Amino acid sequence: MSRRRYSAWALVLAFLVVPLLEIYVLVQVGQVIGVWWTILLLVADSVLGAWLIRREGGRAWVGLNEALASGRMPARELADGALILVGGTLMLAPGFVTDLFGMALILPFTRPFMRRVLTQVVTRRLLVGGLPQDAARPGSGSQGPVVRGEVVDE
Repeated sequence: MSRRRYSAWALVLAFLVVPLLEIYVLVQVGQVIGVWWTILLLVADSVLGAWLIRREGGRAWVGLNEALASGRMPARELADGALILVGGTLMLAPGFVTDLFGMALILPFTRPFMRRVLTQVVTRRLLVGGLPQDAARPGSGSQGPVVRGEVVDE
């Protein structure tokens, strides 16, 4: 499947299927527990989400500062920050489905799994999607073969 076709399906999913699923779940929950309890549950879910975002975002910020202070590359901390940002955005959308997915991105015990998924997606996109096929293979491309050597600074 081409990248354009994949992007088109992702947009259809994001703007058509997800809102319809959210409405369906809201109606089902409302029929089971009542309208006012559903609204109360949505408000409680938002409060919990805001608390989680603040707590985990603060931890990610501290981790980022510690990594930078120690001189090490903050790849894990940046990934955590991105996941918390996306999860927080999903928590802002009203509905239970996006809130569940947002919490999966924010919670500290589910975030490592989501971080691995993010790493795989970014790696695949950078190594294959971002470069021409020939440039992805070492020793090929327009610049010729790779010559190994040693740099001597005089």
